[in-house]
Amino acid sequence: MGRREEVECWLTDMDGVLVHENHALPGAADLLQQWEDSGTPYLVLTNNSIFTARDLSARLRSSGLNVPEDRIWTSALATADFLKSQLPGGTAFVIGEAGITTALHEAGFIMTETNPDYVVVGETRNYSFDAITKAIRLIGDGARFIVTNPDATGPSKDGPMPATGAIAALITKATGMEPYVVGKPNPMMFRSALNKIGAHSENTAMIGDRMDTDIVAGIEAGLHTILVLTGISDQAEIQKYPFRPDEILDGVHELVRKEPVETEL
Repeated sequence: MGRREEVECWLTDMDGVLVHENHALPGAADLLQQWEDSGTPYLVLTNNSIFTARDLSARLRSSGLNVPEDRIWTSALATADFLKSQLPGGTAFVIGEAGITTALHEAGFIMTETNPDYVVVGETRNYSFDAITKAIRLIGDGARFIVTNPDATGPSKDGPMPATGAIAALITKATGMEPYVVGKPNPMMFRSALNKIGAHSENTAMIGDRMDTDIVAGIEAGLHTILVLTGISDQAEIQKYPFRPDEILDGVHELVRKEPVETEL
């Protein structure tokens, strides 16, 4: 799909697109209001699996952005949706926080340390050596290995810190088992988001700030892709990749429709 005029539904990343360090980026509030006023189906996507959609809605509100919780789709929700489709009523041993545990509970999963169907690793700021050891042993005993997102590091006020992908790599090294990763850049996350809002790839666009997750996954899912330069990507970063987004914009403010100016006769 090549033309923005054909877009009827929107998916957008959160950090680097709508917010940066808990501050709304220019045009973000106006664009969200534009979608709400016009009844445009949309979802805000994030690989963050720590927080529930309700938590993230409140955090965005404190940044000046009004995003209802049912308009937020996290890697935790996508993971729970995927596992429910694979094995309804299954069991899981989970390393993670409220985002993933709540999503799995609501999907009908039972949390257990005894012979679980899955070991699920999500984001947490309190990784436990005992929990990682338990995960390694359960995978060795036959549990299937699932990871919410591949991000190796996450931001903190003191600098980068190990994230889901780094812990997953440790478990892989110890078990020899590669996980199935649900979050971006797996197009699975986009497909589940499309299903949630009843959208089709032919008329949906994805706005992101990362070539290696948002844009490549959007391309593979068949979406119209828009890269904004308010996050981590710049022209030098773009040149590293063999693929290109459909559009490159300075920020989401360029997507806000300008109201016609009335002139007095």
